[in-house]
Amino acid sequence: MTAVETGINVRVWVTDVWDTVELWLPPDCTVAELKRQALIKATGREPRADQYQVKFRGGLVVDEGQTLADLGAKPGAPFIVLPARRRPVS
Repeated sequence: MTAVETGINVRVWVTDVWDTVELWLPPDCTVAELKRQALIKATGREPRADQYQVKFRGGLVVDEGQTLADLGAKPGAPFIVLPARRRPVS
């Protein structure tokens, strides 16, 4: 018998590239790690994480040390990763 890996499949919309990525993460994964992995998968490079913020259920996640379990994230839960500062429209 093999061990079954437990995890949560989440969808993360990365606004910089206007794309959604899917991630399979353990329930003890922090929001900061979710943000890092989503940015790498969406952009193909290591991000400057301090320049981005995460929203879950319409609200800003202020403490990115919280885990997915702390937030009550269920399979298919949607997250948004967006720039921390507004960018001017030219």
